[in-house]
Amino acid sequence: MQFGVCAGQKNSAVARAAGWDYLEDNVQGVLKGLESTWTAPTTDLPTPAANSMVPGSVPIVGPNVSKEQLTSYMTNVLTRAPQIGMKTIVFGSGGARNVPDGFDRSKAVDQITDFLHLIAPIAQKNSVTIVIEPLNRSECNIINSVKEAMNYVKAVNHPAIQCLVDSYHFWLEDEPLANLEAAMPWIKHVHVADKDGRVAPGVSGTSDYVPFFKVLKQGGYDKLISVEGKFDWTKDAESSLKRLKDDWQSV
Repeated sequence: MQFGVCAGQKNSAVARAAGWDYLEDNVQGVLKGLESTWTAPTTDLPTPAANSMVPGSVPIVGPNVSKEQLTSYMTNVLTRAPQIGMKTIVFGSGGARNVPDGFDRSKAVDQITDFLHLIAPIAQKNSVTIVIEPLNRSECNIINSVKEAMNYVKAVNHPAIQCLVDSYHFWLEDEPLANLEAAMPWIKHVHVADKDGRVAPGVSGTSDYVPFFKVLKQGGYDKLISVEGKFDWTKDAESSLKRLKDDWQSV
C-alpha cells in the first residue's frame, strides 16, 4: 500500500521528508492539457495520479459541449501522463460535468456516458485508468455517490473506466458501506479526508476510518490512498501519515 498527498510540485520536497510515497497533482498543474506544448516537470516524489481531470472551461455537460475540444484536450492529457509515470487520472471535474439549470438531466447522463466512451480507448492506449469520483451535492449536482458512479462504469464497460471512493464525499452523502462493498471490484483509487472541515486524517480527530478501511481491505484493495484534505505541512504532515498507516494496519 502506498500513501500519498494531493499537492503541487512545490510541496514535493517537504512531502518526501515527511515520509509520503507520492504526490497526486492537479491535471492542469502537471499535464497542462489546454496548452499545445508541454515540458515534463521534475519532482522529488513520483506522481502516479492526478485529479481535476477537466476544467470548467471545457464542458462535458450542457448546450456548449464540443466533441472536438474534448478530444483534443483529453488527447493532450492522456498522451502526456505516461511520460511522467502517471497511471491514474481522477474524473471529478465538478465544474465541467455539473448539469446547468433547466438542462435535461437524461441528456446530461448521455453526455457523460458519451464522453467516457470517447476517452476510454485513448486512456487504454496510453496505459492510463480513469476513475470516476463521486462528489457531494454541494460541489456538483450529478454523480454524487459510488452507487451512481457505478452506473457509468457498467454502462461504458471498459477496463480504462473504473471508480474512486473519497471518504469525505462518501460520508457527507451518508452513503452506506454496502454500496462500497458492492463496488469493490471496480474501486481503483481512494481519497481520504475527515468529514468535519475536510482536513487530513488525524487533524480533527472526528472521523473513524477503520470501518471504511475494513471494507477496502476485505475487498482486496492494494493500490494508492491519497489524502485530499487540508493540513499544516509544518506540524501535521508526519502525524497524519502515521494515523493513516496505523488505522490501515489495525484492520
